Amino acid sequence: MGFTGNVWNPRSGGSCDRTFFSVVPKVPRRKGRCHVCRSAFRANAARDADCRRYLDISLLVHALCVSGLSCNRRRAAARDFHYDLVKSSAWESPVLFVSLYRGGCDLAAPFKSFAAPARQRTTVYAEMNIDYTAILGAGTWGTALAWLWGKDGRQVSLWGHNVDRVIRMQKTGENSDYHSGLKLPQSVQVTSKLTDCAGADLIVFVTPSTALREIAGGLRKVIRNAGAIFLSCTKGVEYRSGMRMSQILHEAFPEHRIAVLSGPNLAVEIVQNLPTATVIGCDDADCAASLQGILSSPRFRIYTSRDVVSVELGGALKNVFAIAAGISDGLGLGDNSKAALVTRSLAELVRLGVAMGGNVNGFYGLSGAGDLILTCYSERSRNHTVGKRLGRGEPIAQITASMKAVAEGIPTTRSAWECARRLNIATPIIDQVYAVLYEHKKPTVALEELLKREQKPE
Repeated sequence: MGFTGNVWNPRSGGSCDRTFFSVVPKVPRRKGRCHVCRSAFRANAARDADCRRYLDISLLVHALCVSGLSCNRRRAAARDFHYDLVKSSAWESPVLFVSLYRGGCDLAAPFKSFAAPARQRTTVYAEMNIDYTAILGAGTWGTALAWLWGKDGRQVSLWGHNVDRVIRMQKTGENSDYHSGLKLPQSVQVTSKLTDCAGADLIVFVTPSTALREIAGGLRKVIRNAGAIFLSCTKGVEYRSGMRMSQILHEAFPEHRIAVLSGPNLAVEIVQNLPTATVIGCDDADCAASLQGILSSPRFRIYTSRDVVSVELGGALKNVFAIAAGISDGLGLGDNSKAALVTRSLAELVRLGVAMGGNVNGFYGLSGAGDLILTCYSERSRNHTVGKRLGRGEPIAQITASMKAVAEGIPTTRSAWECARRLNIATPIIDQVYAVLYEHKKPTVALEELLKREQKPE
């Protein structure tokens, strides 16, 4: 595999063969057909590179020709500059045109070799082609993601199980139950048929955790795309089995790549186009990096992680503690007690999360500590709202009957309590939330029992 600069000068309209990167790695002949992700674009490729600096600093547009790269998987993502992909007439290889503004070019992870300012970075994705995305779940979060990923013209199908709501959305172009006044882009097609989603390249699950297994089973019967990638945006732990959502998807679709997305992401702020950060976790680092480049935008910043367990458990377990924080606010306990509660909640989340297979450091990121802070303090958090109403004396049955959206902390509390018993992990806060939700214990009594616990070192 070789690298050739096919340079186009917009001033003259002519072209010539010229090397233009400030640092270009030499590829040994014996590696001429090696995997592009593991050779010339490795992180330390510049160490063995032949430096050719500033050979043509007057040119504004350059083209990278990667010979030997499969031309039927042409995909690139660029931020803050124009790009285009075409097929070279001189070589049987794809060509990437990049505006360099008299600077170098940085091919970001996973093809990380060249240093450049952040505004000039480009990522090439050789193994992923996502032309059609299906989002399963037309609730608050699913609708927000459909708007986010459809507003740039991407083809998106948004599936909902409520036929009447789907028909209404098809007529009005908005989901008035969750985002009144928000018009969905024309590229978003709303459907109640799973068969309409069966051929998608990327299938995103945004269903309630208690419904994910059933919906995955229905999709398995009709799926047509053998190369489809699955992305779970559902936060929860299955009751009795203790399985995470990605584990359920792996069980249903063992041959497919599966990733998860989680973080401090309020849907209402997403559709207001406010800056947000999140994490995509995937065992396949290349897949995670590809999804990062394809799904991110200037206002929706995506980080990647290979610690799928921690990303999922952080997003699921924090909902239990958000209910506890809401109860604290409902009882009017003040900021001192809430700060202590949230701090001890993080310690408990990490303790149980590690016992369930997570990594300590993984829980201090966006999907752990970040999401915990958001849901414990935001008045827009459904789980915090449930807790606050419980603290004010409302019964749980009345609260859930009045809610249009699912508060995932309610079923997750039962699952987390069961996992803690099975693993013999001390979870005093989870225990008291469970007692309030499922044993009808009064929040004031639960508080007293927490405060009477034996004192010990932090």
